[in-house]
Amino acid sequence: MQGRVLSPSISTPLLQPRRIHNRISGVRIDPVCLSPPSSKPFDLTSKSTNSLTLRSSTLISSSRFDGLISKPSLVSGEKSDDFVVRASSVPKSADEEPKSSSLAQTLQLGLLFGLWYLFNIYFNIYNKQVLKVYHFPVTVTVVQFAVGTLFVIFMWTFNLYKRPKISGAQLAAILPLAVVHTLGNLFTNMSLGKVAVSFTHTIKAMEPFFSVVLSAMFLGEMPTTWVVLSLVPIVGGVALASVTEASFNWAGFWSAMASNLTNQSRNVLSKKFMVKKEDSLDNITLFSIITIMSFILLAPVAIFMEGIKFTPTYMEAAGLNVKQLCVRSLLAALCFHAYQQVSYMILQRVSPVTHSVGNCVKRVVVITSSVIFFQTPVSLINALGTGIALAGVFLYSRVKRIKPKAA
Repeated sequence: MQGRVLSPSISTPLLQPRRIHNRISGVRIDPVCLSPPSSKPFDLTSKSTNSLTLRSSTLISSSRFDGLISKPSLVSGEKSDDFVVRASSVPKSADEEPKSSSLAQTLQLGLLFGLWYLFNIYFNIYNKQVLKVYHFPVTVTVVQFAVGTLFVIFMWTFNLYKRPKISGAQLAAILPLAVVHTLGNLFTNMSLGKVAVSFTHTIKAMEPFFSVVLSAMFLGEMPTTWVVLSLVPIVGGVALASVTEASFNWAGFWSAMASNLTNQSRNVLSKKFMVKKEDSLDNITLFSIITIMSFILLAPVAIFMEGIKFTPTYMEAAGLNVKQLCVRSLLAALCFHAYQQVSYMILQRVSPVTHSVGNCVKRVVVITSSVIFFQTPVSLINALGTGIALAGVFLYSRVKRIKPKAA
């Protein structure tokens, strides 16, 4: 096939023809020869220009330019003059990257759930050991908030977590949350000091009941039929477990009930006293601020009600092991703050329904571990009542996602 000659009217010096070697295929290729410049001006609208474009594209698609134009290689043994476009193979790392990222996120979430349960188990064990010998639940609660406050200040000071800028309006909106958060933890410690850990957490399984009642009273959120039905096994299971509980006493029972009321009031207040969206805080920052405010609120109350009883002199006079009590109190406080921090971290990664299911499983783990550690006597009926209540909590967390049909 002879090379074609183009004759465009371009004011360009005559290019000397030379022979170009294709270093890849070893084929000798004749370049395009340009004719001497013409005196006729170059007209972009002329037919010759269109002809030039057509003939040039024909030449470019010709096999004579295979050495000058990069194109995908053809299958071995085949010859073709067509310009073939083929998709390049995707590197394996591109396919594996989303999978590895998803696996890493799953492992990270699993680790957070494990830490949540572990910190909660150790908090209840150490806290119960302290409250069995040191009968000052208000002081114990203050110590836990104090350690949490020091931990928050440490994080903010060394930029481990961004220190927020809080306005007066935000503090006013957070104050009711801090009050009920303080009361909720105080009542929980009062209950743990009176009854077994397993029984306290069995009573605290009634939190969904208080959540539904308070939401209906103050937010106007009427529950669906499925939600109401899921409350039946919760209430029945707690009643059955209470009747057969060996460590039952009314002080521990009503303290746990008050803890349910205040904790669920916090959830209602968080909706009712919502800070403006543009000024909203993330969960961890909100919890950190509430911890500091709870310490400030409860410290004067502890001094007024119980006096200054957390001193080595008093503990030695009371015949307590000072070192052991201080170490266990510190560990309980660290686990208390750690498990709540991890809980908020999980809540940022999963839906509220998933978090609620995880909280139900956590309660089962805490009850089981405390029964084994403290060798708590559990009758068959008591275990059955606890199981029914926890099953009702799990059912409640599942039916909450069922939306009522629009009228």
